[in-house]
Amino acid sequence: MDFPAPFGRELSREEAYIQELDAKTGASLKLTILNKNGRVWTMVAGGGASVVYSDAIAALGYANELANYGEYSGAPSETQTYEYAKTILDLMTRTQHPDGKVLIIGGGIANFTNVATTFKGIIRALKEYKQALIATNVRVFVRRAGPNWQEGLRAMRELGETLGIEIRVYGPETHVTAIVPLALGKASAGAGFKDSLAKQIPDSTVPSTPGTPSQMEVDPLRSGSSATPSVPVAAPSSSTAADAEVTASAPWYSPFTAHTRSIVYGMQPRAVQGMLDFDFICKRKVPSVACMVYPFGGNHVQKFYWGTQETLLPVFSSLKEAVKRFPDADVVVNFASCRSVYESTKEMLGYPQIRTVAIIAEGVPERHTRKLINLSQKANVTIIGPATVGGIKPGCFKIGNTGGMMDNIASSKLYRPGSVAYVSKSGGMSNELNNIVARTTDGVYEGVAIGGDRYPGTTFLDHMMRYEADPECKMLLLLGEVGGVEEYKVAEAVRAKKITKPVVAWCIGTCAGMFETEV
Repeated sequence: MDFPAPFGRELSREEAYIQELDAKTGASLKLTILNKNGRVWTMVAGGGASVVYSDAIAALGYANELANYGEYSGAPSETQTYEYAKTILDLMTRTQHPDGKVLIIGGGIANFTNVATTFKGIIRALKEYKQALIATNVRVFVRRAGPNWQEGLRAMRELGETLGIEIRVYGPETHVTAIVPLALGKASAGAGFKDSLAKQIPDSTVPSTPGTPSQMEVDPLRSGSSATPSVPVAAPSSSTAADAEVTASAPWYSPFTAHTRSIVYGMQPRAVQGMLDFDFICKRKVPSVACMVYPFGGNHVQKFYWGTQETLLPVFSSLKEAVKRFPDADVVVNFASCRSVYESTKEMLGYPQIRTVAIIAEGVPERHTRKLINLSQKANVTIIGPATVGGIKPGCFKIGNTGGMMDNIASSKLYRPGSVAYVSKSGGMSNELNNIVARTTDGVYEGVAIGGDRYPGTTFLDHMMRYEADPECKMLLLLGEVGGVEEYKVAEAVRAKKITKPVVAWCIGTCAGMFETEV
């Protein structure tokens, strides 16, 4: 069966090429040409960030000059980023503009995408189009952060010294869209471009900062212990039983506590190590990851680090055995692919001890999601996702890659709770919210990215009502997007005084009505 091109129009050759690249990778590569003769071009990392940048450009009156819309995300390789950048630069340099052209290379604070690697691909493309960029009078403005962002920005800054065009580079100290008015001549690099927050690196002398290995209790086996082919997991200790009792008595509005234990479904060592590093800096007594489940291998142990010491986590081939061995684990972080996530999540919902499931996969069929939502409601289980990076409760628990690398966790003060709770569709922009909230308030209390799919497992209102009931949460923050009616439901709850705490809401994507073609 042949389906029509998106929104009933034919794809250009370049759009079709990017679509083909996107189909061949687990990353996301999107491109829509709005105005091939436009002055303003973007190369933005992250779906949510791409909308935010388009909004900022349109708000300044340049919607008719915005040439393209698109994004790259999901950790594309250097080659994939090079092909994506080369396609945009080729389109950009075909025609002249009397005022010159502007290329905005932007993005939020990445959770797991290696900024340095993606920038290598972009730099290769910029070098290849050097003469065309000079002839077209292109100016480049860069704002990015995330894993290895210092290396990536340094390379981009060094390129500006040799390429022969203006390249201005900014990091997380700059607001996500602050380069837009700068690029369009609507602002100057003045006070707004200075870091308003001194670098927050935890000091081990204060109580709310990381502890030392001697202060921690670790229930997985130490690497020095002898290991056998079968997973040598002891029966639940008294501390495990106590944790299970604490978890069971946690109020409904607080699914994550300092005692929360989780099962990671899928072989995701980088995400698990990130969760353990977060636990350590938060001075948790036991790791938040109880074990991993990998159905395609036998039972074994996997080495990780707890601070500076090595530790072993058990890996089971079945969820049934994992749940049996760790009765205190009530959260499952499901990294199964969109092909198998329905069956695996359905199994998870069958265990009474599981109270929360985070579905990370993108591309889950809507029919499957709606079935899972129905099953979860019957089982009284909270589903976060699909298509989500997860969520974080500072000082307590984080899901998978949420919060990014340790430098961002430290600078955004996520190692201890604040008072502001947020809910967002975008996972990438949730990290940006961590940064903004840390710079303007006492910090984040809890944050959840519900995912960008049409039918999320839990909605904005579900989490806003949790925050309303939580006495430790003092302010609510909502980052919505055009499409759907969930934001209206929150507005109705505020109007009916079901939500009485202060609410700050931002709905992105309002630029859509200014475009002549849909994106």
